[in-house]
Amino acid sequence: MASVSTQYNFLERNPKSNYKQLFVKGTRIRARILYGQYMSDEEPRTAEQIAGDYSLPVEAVREAIAYCDTDPIEIREDFAREEAIMEATGMNDPNYKYHPSSRKLLSPQELARIYREVEERFAKEREARDA
Repeated sequence: MASVSTQYNFLERNPKSNYKQLFVKGTRIRARILYGQYMSDEEPRTAEQIAGDYSLPVEAVREAIAYCDTDPIEIREDFAREEAIMEATGMNDPNYKYHPSSRKLLSPQELARIYREVEERFAKEREARDA
């Protein structure tokens, strides 16, 4: 069974980014950033307000919201990778706020290991989606 690929008019991957999730074309604005403002518990914003704040077409914001509503694997994978890096560097330590200089620097090998482990964790889910 072939996967159904969604074509986006305003969203695309950013080849210069380590993030796998989609960005608004021609910008460094991740779709998840716009979605977070739309779904905010404290101060939810309308698509029109967000579009005005970022000088984007309203249709681009609506497309970003629709993309994020599908709970894409790429966003979950990006989040898991960031969490793993923060854990490995000590940024999740409650005292980090008061002693950020104690942050552990990761070697290229350690960083590659984290990327590989996260990639492997989501590989089966990605294969199932693309099948």
